Amino acid sequence: MAQGTGSINSDYKDWEWSDDAGERARLLQSPSVETVPKNSESQGNSLGTTSALGAVFIVVNAALGAGLLNFPAAFSMAGGVAAGITLQMCMLIFIIGGLVILAYCSQASNERTYQEVVWAVCGKVPGVLCEVAIAVYTFGTCIAFLIIIGDQQDKIIAALVKEPEEIGSGRWYTDRKFTISITAFLLILPLSIPKEIGFQKYASSLSVIGTWYVTAVIIIKYIWPDKELVPVEIPTSPVSVSWQCHVSSVPVFNSMKQPEVKTWGAVVTAAMVIALFVYTGTGICGFLTFGAGVEQDVLMSYPSNDIPVALARAFIILCVLTSYPILHFCGRAVLEGLWLRYTGITVEEDVVRERRRRLLQTISWFLLTLLLALFIPDIGKVISVIGGLAACFIFVFPGLCLIQAKLSEIQETRAISWWAQVSYGVFMVTLGAFIFGQTTANAIFVDLTA
Repeated sequence: MAQGTGSINSDYKDWEWSDDAGERARLLQSPSVETVPKNSESQGNSLGTTSALGAVFIVVNAALGAGLLNFPAAFSMAGGVAAGITLQMCMLIFIIGGLVILAYCSQASNERTYQEVVWAVCGKVPGVLCEVAIAVYTFGTCIAFLIIIGDQQDKIIAALVKEPEEIGSGRWYTDRKFTISITAFLLILPLSIPKEIGFQKYASSLSVIGTWYVTAVIIIKYIWPDKELVPVEIPTSPVSVSWQCHVSSVPVFNSMKQPEVKTWGAVVTAAMVIALFVYTGTGICGFLTFGAGVEQDVLMSYPSNDIPVALARAFIILCVLTSYPILHFCGRAVLEGLWLRYTGITVEEDVVRERRRRLLQTISWFLLTLLLALFIPDIGKVISVIGGLAACFIFVFPGLCLIQAKLSEIQETRAISWWAQVSYGVFMVTLGAFIFGQTTANAIFVDLTA
């Protein structure tokens, strides 16, 4: 993608809100990424410390996670293996394209996080919408994480009390609401309060190992199935599937030793191919094992007393326990940035009140997600509601950034490549808006009213 001869729209004085406060808030900085602070005097000369290979694994780690458990059900909704793989391959092209566009716009605007790029390139309104979308998406994902913890704990407890079909059996200490609550208060809340979450970089490798182990167990269980697992009908009518890691991609790009768009293209292609194999292996084998009867959380489809699967459940719980604080940090940072921009107060001027506000935000966020998780036992309903927002991060915002970036270029004549890139941006925005509208409408009129 050629560099333009003009500049990205970065006149922050026209935005009315204080951009300085939002910038200093360092919103959505990945805890696994170390970057050099942005310096306007040495623009373009600040290099990170992450190698291309390291960036591949960071992107893979961002793309993989507890959402892996929902992929066999996604294949079921997609209408089968052929439809699911076809849709994934089509999505892969747009996913890689969106990641490259974000890197290009980050380099052109000299911004280091997803929402800051949208603010700088597209202006105030898209920037605010992006931040609100990130806050809603992270909030919904935190709810899903708590539901996943409850699902896995139910099965583990059922195996321990030797009552796989009567989870809890009336005992208060095995009740789902109690186990989720005690785990959340003792482990998740303390990890969510700190201002910085740099410790998470030590948990990244363990999370990757856990997701790979889950994939291996599901594949092995398909090749050598348990005798009690009876195959059911395999559906063949299509819907759609997708995954995204775009929100954390901009900090990763800027953390590289050589943050070049061409190198980044190779990085995200390699990372997405790896993620594709993991998700496809899990989706196909989990779907073919249980067919239309697969649960939204595939591990719930396996018997409680299966030891390898029980270990997979423990890995997933550990993964979620370390992932919730990251998602909460991202959502809290966005809310903090919105508040600082709205009030026009800088971080330096608000040091005393920041701690009190952070505690209030954290406790409010935690209690709301916990209450909703306790009364929404089906992870599929949560995913259906927030799933449409993924289309905004993959298609809509990158498409808008590409359009605005190309329109801001000062050129005497418009080359064919310029028109092609603008048309591609328009197509991304249109497709993303359609997917978001269709998915959200389906969640509201079908899933939530069922």
